[in-house]
Amino acid sequence: MTSQSPRVGVGVVVVREGLVLLGLRQGAHGAGTWGLPGGHLEFGESIEQCARREVLEETGLEIQEVSRGTYSNDVFDGKHYVTLFVAARCKSGEPRVLEPDKCVRWGWFRWSDLPSPLFQPLASVRDAGYRPVAT
Repeated sequence: MTSQSPRVGVGVVVVREGLVLLGLRQGAHGAGTWGLPGGHLEFGESIEQCARREVLEETGLEIQEVSRGTYSNDVFDGKHYVTLFVAARCKSGEPRVLEPDKCVRWGWFRWSDLPSPLFQPLASVRDAGYRPVAT
């Protein structure tokens, strides 16, 4: 048993025309897996603010219509994360790799046909039956 406290992450299901945005992770825990844009919730920040900030920092995209979704509780790679998921729309623009030390590339995928392997928190909610309302 470790004395570390769980961290809070925010995963953003960015939706456009029935597709969701995933990035191939590298350089951090979950390297080699496909995950949503997102990151750590900062002190005093709302979940929606975190979602907008992280998507902009990682992809250059601006999101709208942010709505709260589900959550996961995962222990993996020696870390414990509670990840809060939100769904959002992105009406225009293409994602850019703005943090190349963390992401190899971005792609749009159907929720019913996600690539593998998936980042653990995303796999957890997908396997539990979560489906973003916008897909």
